[in-house]
Amino acid sequence: MARCVSFKQRLYNQHRDNKPDITLEKKFHYTLALTCPRTGGDNNLHPLEFVSPSKFDNSYYKLILEGKGLLNSDQILWTGKDPEIAALVRSYAENESLFFEHYVNSIIKMGNTSPLLGSNGEIRKNCRRVNQEI
Repeated sequence: MARCVSFKQRLYNQHRDNKPDITLEKKFHYTLALTCPRTGGDNNLHPLEFVSPSKFDNSYYKLILEGKGLLNSDQILWTGKDPEIAALVRSYAENESLFFEHYVNSIIKMGNTSPLLGSNGEIRKNCRRVNQEI
């Protein structure tokens, strides 16, 4: 689930011009606007993926192709300037087996990383900044 505040700009002021994101499918925009009014409602929730939110599948990628990616960072995978990423989105939308195969490989790769321990690393209080020594 995502709070309205995390995607409201796409609905009402994507490019600081008081207009919605042009990549947002019109009916989807209307549905989101019902949940997230122009003013207030910042803490209202909407599912990140509404077709099969309790099932792990490739619906997320299908929605992106339809202009129904909830977050800007989702939709930019398709509408951005990287044709290689856009090709992956299309491939995953059209081929669930490929998506599962790549997902499994990425999880294995991530599981094989060696985290820094002790004084070799730190858990950041704010992920954007190195913790400050006191």
